[in-house]
Amino acid sequence: MKHSRRNFFALAAGGAFHLRSPGSVWAQSPVEHAKRDMIVRSARPEDLEMPLSGFSDYITPIEHFFVRTHVYVPTVDLSKWQLAVGGNVATPLSLTMADLRRMPSVELIAVTECAGNGRSYFEPTVPGLQWRDGSVGNGKWRGVRLADVLKRAGIKSSAVDIEFNGADVPIGTMPDFRRSIPVRKALDENTLLAYEMNGETLPVKHGFPLRVITAGWASDSWVKWLTSITVLDKESDSFWMKSAYRRPDFPMAPGTAMPADQMKPVTTLRIKSLITSPMDGANVSPGKPLTIRGVAWSGDAGPVTSVQVSVDNGRAWRLAELHPEQFSQFGWRQWEFEWTPPAQGFQTIMARANDASGNTQPLTQEWNPSGYGWNAAARAGVNVTANGIMELPLTRTPLMSTEFRERCMSCHDMDVVVQQRLTREQWDREITKMTNWGAQVKAEDRHGLLDYLVNYFGPGPR
Repeated sequence: MKHSRRNFFALAAGGAFHLRSPGSVWAQSPVEHAKRDMIVRSARPEDLEMPLSGFSDYITPIEHFFVRTHVYVPTVDLSKWQLAVGGNVATPLSLTMADLRRMPSVELIAVTECAGNGRSYFEPTVPGLQWRDGSVGNGKWRGVRLADVLKRAGIKSSAVDIEFNGADVPIGTMPDFRRSIPVRKALDENTLLAYEMNGETLPVKHGFPLRVITAGWASDSWVKWLTSITVLDKESDSFWMKSAYRRPDFPMAPGTAMPADQMKPVTTLRIKSLITSPMDGANVSPGKPLTIRGVAWSGDAGPVTSVQVSVDNGRAWRLAELHPEQFSQFGWRQWEFEWTPPAQGFQTIMARANDASGNTQPLTQEWNPSGYGWNAAARAGVNVTANGIMELPLTRTPLMSTEFRERCMSCHDMDVVVQQRLTREQWDREITKMTNWGAQVKAEDRHGLLDYLVNYFGPGPR
């Protein structure tokens, strides 16, 4: 199996985690990497998706690492920054970066994935950024264990939740972004407070100077620009825990709604694989060997142990070859499968992964109202043709309305809206959600706004 030079050095440094002695040399200011070849899901606030080509790297380069932001990126002066640790502890702390750097450090390879990755595949469609496959990345993170910080503060036995807050500022009347994790996850040795990413100071867009690394969980728990940790003796009642990032824990009828209090917070990632080459819709040659490539990852259930590939729409399955050096608890694994298309025609390639707990990707996806946790078996349809020319599928850009942009774009740009394909009922619920988040919509304008949204951004292809 072949590896690029970049992959070779990444693999040589890979592994579960490594300890470094305190006091290592470090940079006060991060190096800013210009993002390259990214898919823009929102320009303001910035939400950038990695293209499929980015999966060719084992450790995702910072310039290709996806970006998810609810608000505008804050500016943090490290000379004035401190991490406050308080709440249900014996000794409240105020830690500088130098304090954290003097503690034993840990390096960990882990996937971070947006809870909504794959949302665009749900049918019927659901509101939100229409991520396809690339709101995910495999990073090398260095920092201190959260457990070490909490023990230093004297976490009390009555602690229930650990709540995080960052330097980011809400837009308008939007609630402050505060997320929490249970004590069990907080004390896990793989939950870190990271100040480095891929061997350098954490970049601003990825949380400088400090972010939470909740390895194995969706990235909504990976709070960026961290400024405070509060130990709670009860479950957090913040808006972003009680009303957002929640999904049902049982199947529900597609297209229906469910109150937030009847759902549970998003936590662990599920076993998942992607086919990164050939692309869906590509043309390939009959009788010519083809290498099918992809990646797979899991969450708390354990590392990826195998990937199965089908080249006949799921009738028969065979094992792919996994990169052996990439066996780690929370990092992804790249895989390959050699196939020679036998004759002309249309073939559906499928891939499904398995983890150490015996979980397997489902062939079809259970629907949920927020489009979280897509992990159905990956598919790529290819045309086996005589010329075998690789082609990319065409995309079309929807029309934008100047009037609508002027009335409703105070928090984000039009690119967030044009992705949607929602029914009237879904748009009605979305308006309610946005007003709860601080959008200013007058009662007398609601009907006309709803008509406009359904007319231009209702169900159907773009």
